[in-house]
Amino acid sequence: MKVTALIAGTVMLGMLAGAASAGPGHKPGEGHSHADETAYGKPGDPKKPARIVQVIFREDAGRNLFVPDKVRVKKGEQIRFVLRNNGAIDHEFVVATVEENQKHMKEMEKNPDMEHDDPNAKRLKPKATGEILWHFTKAGTFEFACLIPGHYQTGMVGTIVVE
Repeated sequence: MKVTALIAGTVMLGMLAGAASAGPGHKPGEGHSHADETAYGKPGDPKKPARIVQVIFREDAGRNLFVPDKVRVKKGEQIRFVLRNNGAIDHEFVVATVEENQKHMKEMEKNPDMEHDDPNAKRLKPKATGEILWHFTKAGTFEFACLIPGHYQTGMVGTIVVE
């Protein structure tokens, strides 16, 4: 009886460890968390000041766009991205490294309706608004992108330069 309980506990710990290491883009309840710092920073602290950067999502002549598509940030700065989808279709905003966004884009191709429960990602319906609060703790060049199939390829990608 004790051995069975020990095995069950060990299996449960293994499952929890696996869930905690899940990558970006997982649905709520899958155990994904960005509480730890990433290469591109960490979730912001709502109790601390943040610079507001407004980003508009839109479509124009067959292209999907972010306005602006380049943001400059100082290392250590906290940014409140105020997002507005002025477009006629769903769009999303995902802050990550280029490599992570490429990997996530492949996951989105398999599951285009994937919901995000990540502090670095927000999906918005047409005319909707949202926010992401992010603390950029490391210098580098990162990106924000819409990873809904076809959107990145038609221009819905931007650059974040952290100096």
